[in-house]
Amino acid sequence: MKLNSLESIYQHYVKDVYRYLYSLSYDHHTAEDLVQETFYRAYLYLEDWKEERIKPWLFRVAHNAYVDYQRKASRSTVKEAVFFEQVADRDTPENTLLQQEVRHEIGQMLTAIPENQRQAIILVDFHQFTYQEAADIMGITLSHIKILLFRARQRLRDMKRKEETL
Repeated sequence: MKLNSLESIYQHYVKDVYRYLYSLSYDHHTAEDLVQETFYRAYLYLEDWKEERIKPWLFRVAHNAYVDYQRKASRSTVKEAVFFEQVADRDTPENTLLQQEVRHEIGQMLTAIPENQRQAIILVDFHQFTYQEAADIMGITLSHIKILLFRARQRLRDMKRKEETL
């Protein structure tokens, strides 16, 4: 697909960028604001962009917008995290409820790990970025993303084992 205008890029990637920002911020309104900020920044620099793949670049812009937001919000109070509590429009009510419970459980587990590990998991495991793309988005080295992923996955496994023994 040839993406040559901001409108076509927006239509193609807005949902992915929103999900990424929502999974970082756990707040619908914050994620919406950051999506708008991301595409505003993309608009400002789109003419200078020469690379072939635009999705990793957009996620990098979104990541930077999130980091800027976190710096500004560091003086405010911590909000309770609710992760993936969106109701699916399809399936039966029972399946929808089960999916919500699983998403909530995953969200609770993700909130218990450090933020940089959580971001690495979200980028690689949820958004299927390569290790190199995720490292570029986060502004770290390839070896560091591998370490973050290993530690995050190990913590999640340990939490799941503890939960099963209760």
